[in-house]
Amino acid sequence: MRTPLIFALVLLGLCLNCFVVCQEIPSDRNWDFTIWSSVATGEENTNSFSEAQIVRTGIFAGRILTRRPGTGWTSGALEYGFSLAPVFVQLRPETLHGVAFEPITLRWNSGRRAGTAVPYIELAGGGLHTNANLPAGDTSNFNFTARGGAGVSFQNTSSHALDLALSWSHISNANLGRRNPEFNGIELRVTYHWFR
Repeated sequence: MRTPLIFALVLLGLCLNCFVVCQEIPSDRNWDFTIWSSVATGEENTNSFSEAQIVRTGIFAGRILTRRPGTGWTSGALEYGFSLAPVFVQLRPETLHGVAFEPITLRWNSGRRAGTAVPYIELAGGGLHTNANLPAGDTSNFNFTARGGAGVSFQNTSSHALDLALSWSHISNANLGRRNPEFNGIELRVTYHWFR
């Protein structure tokens, strides 16, 4: 429990630092193609935050919708994207696998940076199909997902970047099964970007 909290505080400090010590960045890209991998820990049936662990890997394609010019901290670009995770593995409390997708991802990329660090926030929603009911029991093998969080992108060139993000992650079946327990947890994601 302490490690995610410490990481969240460090990430928040980096984001705040980006707003305090910032410079304008050029924003001439329109497409964002990525590969990503994440780990999540959270609870399903008990109040133990270490009850369930999930690993995901996938691809993402995003397109810049609007840009807001300016020099303030609200300058930036709104991006819409679609994500597909062909690798979804729950390691605890039982092992199962599946495929996840997020047809709606909205990301606000800040127009400011500190050195190579560019902060962003995002919200996403989608679905998940697993080979067994998640959580186990009289639930469902299809669930809905929701995610929201923030990250920092480290742009090593104008067309490539590496980022770290911390998100709240939610999975539930919206009463498709007889029971509707839910996964709520913290997700740490690492992403590599190709901008076009």
